[in-house]
Amino acid sequence: MPTALFAPHQALAAALLPHAGLGDDGSHDIAHLARVWRNVCAIQADEGGDGVIMAAAVLLHDCVAVEKDSPLRARASRLAAEKASGLLRDIGWGAFGITAVAHAIEAHSYSAGIAPRTLEARIVQDADRLDAIGMLGVARCFYVAGRLGHALYDPLDPTAAARPLDDGRFAIDHFHTKLLNLASGFQTATGAALARARHTRLRRFLDEFMQEV
Repeated sequence: MPTALFAPHQALAAALLPHAGLGDDGSHDIAHLARVWRNVCAIQADEGGDGVIMAAAVLLHDCVAVEKDSPLRARASRLAAEKASGLLRDIGWGAFGITAVAHAIEAHSYSAGIAPRTLEARIVQDADRLDAIGMLGVARCFYVAGRLGHALYDPLDPTAAARPLDDGRFAIDHFHTKLLNLASGFQTATGAALARARHTRLRRFLDEFMQEV
């Protein structure tokens, strides 16, 4: 088990990774968890926050798997928070820590629309959203689109000039419905600075993609 990816909380990772909900979704696998944790560490270095709370939240934030096109998608983070609360209770965590982790998990989700109330929740939300923009965001967008059977773009109107955006059919539309909007909503100064750099890469990719199609 690659617990070293979550240093200095390897023991916590060993306890929680078996319950992290890792399946066959390559956009929400252990590599995603490791990247989000790395982002947490980068933000925490400037902003502070409780590392144990954030590590537990990262490890369990996707512990309930809900496909992007599921009607339950907006509830996924709440379901994950409920499951995480039970898991942490079973290994002896107290109420304060469980509540803090559960809130960070609930608030990380874009679909849920829950405002983060704690520093730890703000950092976890920023860390997860960083993985949805930049080149990793591009890769994950097209991976999910392929997984769900979506087309790359509408060949008759790739820019959606005369049709509604539809990211349930065309991968490239997801840039406009979500990805390009993420950078403006970061919660911490450090996260926002990291997001600006990744947003620039995302915008450049989209511009160059459109030139080629």
